[in-house]
Order: sequence, then structure tokens, then C-alpha cells
Amino acid sequence: MKMYLIALGAGLLVGVIYGLLNVRSPAPPIVALVGLLGILLGEQVVPLAKRLSAGHTLTANLLREQSANHVLGELPGCEKPAGNRNVHLDG
Repeated sequence: MKMYLIALGAGLLVGVIYGLLNVRSPAPPIVALVGLLGILLGEQVVPLAKRLSAGHTLTANLLREQSANHVLGELPGCEKPAGNRNVHLDG
């Protein structure tokens, strides 16, 4: 239940911001897509900030492993690790 209330609160906040910017919902597709990109990138700020505040460094490998897969999804041509391959059974 807590997750639903948080999602509702976040939605209300975004709605207020949209209202202040005079963007009506449903927003034009490009505005909605840019907003979703902002959400994905914003989600990555929190764990990175926590890591930095704990005194750890950020490396390109860390960003690639933690953030890129979440923001971009699985890119074409990238192979899944052996344990995550889909197995198709005939018959």
C-alpha cells in the first residue's frame, strides 16, 4: 500500500509541475517521452549520490553495469549471461 501512496504523491507532484508549465496531460508524445527519460535518469541519481556520499568513486564500469542497463535496457547485440538465457523446449 505504501508504494501506491508514494506513486500517487509523485504523480500529484508531476501534475502540479505540468500545471505550472502549462503542459496539459496527456502531453504531446515527445514531451511525455522526454519526461520518461527524465524519470529514468533521475532514478539513477539516488544510488550514485549514495555511493559518492559513502566515499566510493564512480567508474565507467560501475555506470555501465548499474545505470546503462536500467536506462537503456538490453541493447541489440549484447549477449545475456549464460544463467539468464531463455531455454526453448520442443514438443
